[in-house]
This record gives sequence, C-alpha cells and structure tokens, in this order.
Amino acid sequence: MATEGGGKEMNEIKTQFTTREGLYKLLPHSEYSRPNRVPFNSQGSNPVRVSFVNLNDQSGNGDRLCFNVGRELYFYIYKGVRKAADLSKPIDKRIYKGTQPTCHDFNHLTATAESVSLLVGFSAGQVQLIDPIKKETSKLFNEERLIDKSRVTCVKWVPGSESLFLVAHSSGNMYLYNVEHTCGTAAPHYQLLKQGESFAVHTCKSKSTRNPLLKWTVGEGALNEFAFSPDGKFLACVSQDGFLRVFNFDSVELHGTMKSYFGGLLCVCWSPDGKYIVTGGEDDLVTVWSFVDCRVIARGHGHKSWVSVVAFDPYTTSVEEGDPMEFSGSDEDFQDLLHFGRDRANSTQSRLSKRNSTDSRPVSVTYRFGSVGQDTQLCLWDLTEDILFPHQPLSRARTHTNVMNATSPPAGSNGNSVTTPGNSVPPPLPRSNSLPHSAVSNAGSKSSVMDGAIASGVSKFATLSLHDRKERHHEKDHKRNHSMGHISSKSSDKLNLVTKTKTDPAKTLGTPLCPRMEDVPLLEPLICKKIAHERLTVLIFLEDCIVTACQEGFICTWGRPGKVGSLSSPSQASSPGGTVV
Repeated sequence: MATEGGGKEMNEIKTQFTTREGLYKLLPHSEYSRPNRVPFNSQGSNPVRVSFVNLNDQSGNGDRLCFNVGRELYFYIYKGVRKAADLSKPIDKRIYKGTQPTCHDFNHLTATAESVSLLVGFSAGQVQLIDPIKKETSKLFNEERLIDKSRVTCVKWVPGSESLFLVAHSSGNMYLYNVEHTCGTAAPHYQLLKQGESFAVHTCKSKSTRNPLLKWTVGEGALNEFAFSPDGKFLACVSQDGFLRVFNFDSVELHGTMKSYFGGLLCVCWSPDGKYIVTGGEDDLVTVWSFVDCRVIARGHGHKSWVSVVAFDPYTTSVEEGDPMEFSGSDEDFQDLLHFGRDRANSTQSRLSKRNSTDSRPVSVTYRFGSVGQDTQLCLWDLTEDILFPHQPLSRARTHTNVMNATSPPAGSNGNSVTTPGNSVPPPLPRSNSLPHSAVSNAGSKSSVMDGAIASGVSKFATLSLHDRKERHHEKDHKRNHSMGHISSKSSDKLNLVTKTKTDPAKTLGTPLCPRMEDVPLLEPLICKKIAHERLTVLIFLEDCIVTACQEGFICTWGRPGKVGSLSSPSQASSPGGTVV
C-alpha cells in the first residue's frame, strides 16, 4: 500500500504517481473548468459529472467533453494530452434556472461531426435531449414531472440503440424511454409485467404507445447508479439499500444480488469482458463480484470515506502468455470496449477468452481498475490470478496486489460459499460474448467437489480455510445464486412479503450475499493518492490518459507513461460563446 508521510505531506496534493507501467503525470494545461477557472462553491450542489464522445471526424481531434458544474453545462473540444485546453471557446454553454443538471450521456452510435445526441438528467426529475453542436434542444421528457418528481441519478442510452434510453431516479424507480414517443398529458397508468425478489417491472397502459415504455421499481431508497454489461444484455444496479442487483435486461429477470458490508452502494462498473462487477459505496470499500459465480470474490480497502466512482482500465488490463504481453486491440476495438457496443469481435476479448481454454500454456490475467472517493483520493487496484482463480498452483499467480489479514471463518459458518459450474478441473468460464446460460444450467451435485478444490487453493495462498462448510449449504446457495431469475407467479405471496419488508443487515452478514471481512481476500491499492481539495466525482480511463474531476469543477488529465508530449498553448480568444437557456 502506498503510504504518505506524516503531517504536512499527508495533505499535499499529488501531481504524479508511479505504477509498474511507469509515471503518470498531471497535465496542468489540459485542465478543463468553467472559463473563469474559479473554484466552484459546491455546497448543496449535485456532483460534477463528465461525459465523452468521439465524433470520428478526419481531423484527429474528434473527442468532445461535456461536464456540469452547479446550474451550468459545458461542451468543449477535448484536446487531451496533445494540446492545452482553450476554455475561452466552449462549443456550447447552458445555464439552467430552478433545476440543476445531475448526469448526462452521449449516444456514441449516432454521433457525427455535424450532430450529437446528448441526454441530460436534472435534479427536478426532467430529462432533456439536446444537440450541443447544432445548439438545439429537441425534446424534454417528464416535463410536467408526472412520471417521477425525484432527482435523476443516472441516465444512459441503451447499448446498440439510436432511440431507447434508461433513466434512474432517487425514488428507486427506473424508466425506459423512446425518444420518438411523447410522455402524455396525464400521469401514466401501469400494469404489472414481472415481479421478483425486491423488484417489480410495469408496462405503461395506454391506447397509443407513450413514454415510459417500462417502469422498474428496484429495492428500497434511491437507485444511485446502473451500468450495462459490455455486450448490452445485462444491467447492474446499485441502490441506497446497499444491494447490487444484476438483471437480464431483455428478459427482465434477476441474475444475482450482493449486499454491501454496510450502508448504500453508490457506484458500479463492469470488467471489459463482462465477467466481474466492481461496486463502491458508504462502507468505504470496493467490492469485486463474480458475474459467473454470483459471489463476492474480493474487497479492497484504501479509501477513508465513501467511494463515489469505480471504473476498469481496459488499456492496462493485461493477458500474459508466458512472456508479459499487453492487449493488442486496435483503437476501434477499445472505443467499442469503452462505449459498450453490442458487437464484439476484437482481439482484446479473444485474448481474455483464451484464459478459459483447457490447454496447459501459462496464461495470466490482470484486471486493472480504479476508484475515487469523497476522501479526495485516487486508488488504483490490480485484480490478479491469485484472487480470481485461487485453486491454481501459486507458481501460476502473478500479483501486484497484496492479500492481507485473511483468517479462517468459524466452523459451521457459511463462510465464502461458492457455487461454481464444473468439476475438479478449473471451471470453463464463458467467453465474453456468450454469457453463462449454459454454464449455469450445468451446475449441480459436482459443485461440492469444485468447492473443495477452490477451498484448498485459497487456504494455500490467503490462509482462508473453507473446509468447515457443511454440505447442506451448497444446495441452498445453488438455489439462491442461480434460480433468482426464474421466479414464477406461484411464489408471488412470498415475494410480496420480501418486497415489503426491509432486509436485516445482521441476517445477511456472513452469508453469500455479504461474506464477513475475514472470509474473502482483502486487496490493498497499488497507489492511493490525494489528488484534489474537494471530493472526487469522476474517473474515466482513456487510451493515453486518465481523467478525474472534483466537486470544485476542475476536470484533470493525467498523462499515461510515455504518452505525454510537449503541449502547445491555446490561442487567446474572445469571450465564451454558446447559448444560454
């Protein structure tokens, strides 16, 4: 773990840090903010958020940046590590009255040099569709707040769609919209489509098709964030009730759940191949959850306050075959990876899927992810073979992440219960584009054999002894982990009861939903650096840099090792342009 010195040095803001790849440097000339560069007084304001889009223009300068600060929304050309930011020329600037922008998302599918579709969610519940290049405001959804009056917490285009988008609110509801449809002049009437454990999905009852197409009610309290899987088929949601819930988006079925150690979950992201989900929240932890096994496989402790953003770095995630080797995906591949496109046939993912083959060549996978928090710190983490596949011989494991203080669970406890498809050989994990329907259906009585193999490997490396679990847990956990999505109406009475009663945290602790701290490996960060004066709200990994932002409204660019050239200065230009609404 990176430790800082005492006293004054502890509060010093870092402008560079070193990892195994080399030196990352803050580029002061590539800082974006409001044109006056004055720190924003952020008390009572919604978090600063940043969205990127590439317009695929021929100039090689196609990146565009959108960010919100207080009542203001800015749209700039993003010059990254190549050229200094010119804050005097926003392409578009908007100031809102009576409401504040809270989140936004570009449609990467339809973006061109002449036009881009940007969705903006607001604190009063509305969603606006704007084109900052044409400086048009084309539509306003939930204008009269008849659909939902609460703050918009997350808005995203449905992957692969030019017209569908999903909106989450602090009410705990999510709505599916189509940009082509109206919202109607009266409050919508709903009829139940599907109900499951702590969730319900309704369709909109009306003579003609109108928005919202679907209403999801998920958990209790605010739905803080959601993220689509890289192939667009699954949806991960994190809520103030502390639960991660993963749904099959098209069939509207629950795939699996996880509970925070305590408090609400605030952020969520998927690994580039869709096999792992990382969450962060009010327990100050990052939690790694296996999509295939529906279980917590590690927690990371490095933050001193709430974790506000988690994100994977697809450019540093590596597959090693004998000799260390980085991904060989093209720029287009990586853009797809970042933009959650539906069609995936790139070398990055095929390299990852080689890990699943049964041949004996040494293959090592390291996933890199990062987190930022209200403690103003940036943490980087490596998720390595010894954590992902603890039953393998130690000689195969290569790690830069320590596993610390792991002790044995009490005899007879659920411990780290695992329901893994397969037998005593390493389980065949699914390829990135064929998520594990077949693997799940094959899970059965052999899972106890697999459990033993995993337990043996874990105890060798992390001194976790999982042999004390009883056979009866396996059947119960199998049911919990793999049958959630197939809830039938026959069990609706029981489900209604679950939906209406609060989950007692004391009852989930020590179960597969929320293992005890000593029952799963504890990661330490590769680096943990204070990089801002105010709480951090943005973390985005781009090919040649890392982008962070804090609540003061400063968007910072950190050049990757070997990617920092000499920046040319911005031309001095006139006062900011753009439109004000």
